[in-house]
Amino acid sequence: MSDPVPPRAERPGGETSRKLGIVAGGGKLPRRVVDRCLSEGRPFFVFVIENAAEPGLFDDVPHMPIRLGAAGAYLKRAKEEGIQDLVMVGPVTRPSLPAMRPDATALKVLTRIGARALGDDGLLRAVIGYFEREHGWRIVGVDTLLTDMSPEPGQLGAHAPDAGALSDVARGQEVLAALAKADVGQAVVVQEGLVLGVEAIEGTDSLIARCAGLRREGAGGVLVKFAKQGQEMRADRPTLGPRTVEGARDAGLSGIAVEARRTLLVDRERMVEIADAAGMFLVAVDPSADA
Repeated sequence: MSDPVPPRAERPGGETSRKLGIVAGGGKLPRRVVDRCLSEGRPFFVFVIENAAEPGLFDDVPHMPIRLGAAGAYLKRAKEEGIQDLVMVGPVTRPSLPAMRPDATALKVLTRIGARALGDDGLLRAVIGYFEREHGWRIVGVDTLLTDMSPEPGQLGAHAPDAGALSDVARGQEVLAALAKADVGQAVVVQEGLVLGVEAIEGTDSLIARCAGLRREGAGGVLVKFAKQGQEMRADRPTLGPRTVEGARDAGLSGIAVEARRTLLVDRERMVEIADAAGMFLVAVDPSADA
C-alpha cells in the first residue's frame, strides 16, 4: 500500500484535465504521482520502465511495460492515449547502447542528439527537447505535481550538525560545484574534510555503502546531496527516502545535508524518525545563503 497523498495547493501552470503520461522508474515516488492523479480525478497513463520500476506497483491502474530501447512502441501508445503532459519520475540506471537494444525509432533519436557524447543531464535535456519539439508534449517536473515534498532551509530533525559537520557540508558543496561542469553525480560523502566518495552511475545508496568501508576513526562522515548547477530539474531532481537514511546510519555517518527547495524527500516523517533514533542530523541547506 502506498503512502497517503496529502492535499495540496493548486499546481502552478497546470490543469488537472490534461492527460498525464507517467514514465515510472524505481522507488515509491512514481506511485505517489499516480495516487495524486487518482485523488484529483486527473486522467493518466503509466509507462513502466522494465528493470527499474517496482514489480506490481501499477497493476491496478492503466499501464504499459516499456523497454528503454523500444521507443517506437511507447511513442505510438502515447499518441493513442492522447498524452498531453509527461513526467519522468524515479531513478533509472542508464544502460550501455548495446544493452539498450534500440529499435529504429530510438536509434534515429539517439543519432540525432548524439547521446554517446552526452552525460546524464545532457542526454535528459536532449530527450526532453525532442519530446517537446517533435511530439508537442509538455514536460513537467514532479515537483509541480507533488508540491509538498521539498523542504525549506533548516534543521529537519532533533539533532543539529556541529561545527565539524558544517565544515564537511561546505566542503561537499564545493566538490559538487566543481564536478557540475563534468555532469557527474549529485552526492558526495565527506569526513573531516576528506572526500570518501563521489556519486557516479551507481547511485546514492551504493555510494554510501561503498564509503562505509572507507571511513576513518573519529567523527562520522556527512552525505551531501545537491542538484547539479544548471541541472534539468524536470527529469532528474535529487530525491532521498528512508532507505538512504538507513544506509547512512548503517555506514556510521553523522548526518545528511540536502539542498533546500530542490530536493524531494519521500516520506519525510519516517526519514526524520530514523535519523533521530540514530542520533544523526538531517538538514536542508540553501546554497545561495551567506556562509
